[in-house]
Amino acid sequence: MKTPGNRTVEDLFVGRAEALALFQAVRRYIESIGPVTMEATKSQISFGTETKFAWVWLPRPWDKKRPKNSIVLTFGLGRHIEHVRIAQAVEPYPGRWTHHVIIENEAELDEDVRGWLREAYYFSLSRKSKSRNNT
Repeated sequence: MKTPGNRTVEDLFVGRAEALALFQAVRRYIESIGPVTMEATKSQISFGTETKFAWVWLPRPWDKKRPKNSIVLTFGLGRHIEHVRIAQAVEPYPGRWTHHVIIENEAELDEDVRGWLREAYYFSLSRKSKSRNNT
């Protein structure tokens, strides 16, 4: 599937069939939550409503802390989560937290991760409605 950046999902996952399968599992789940847009760039794939809420990217080949066939799932929330599954969390803007989770197999797309993705989806919708109310 071509996306606005004229990249395809397959472009990002060339030679990484296992990581592509993990991405497809994440994609199926995200699309089951509600309507989303998807955009592929050279380094990541993003999902959004009118605002982006989740991203999938590949670990860098030189990063030995991340398994080669894994993916990194990033999502944005209005709160900070401390959990063993969260590899890193940062607050790029006040009240907006970005969390990174490493996914090595489909079983790791568990209820915790699915709940965070649902929360991120609805958080993106609430940000959209707040910006409309301020105009």
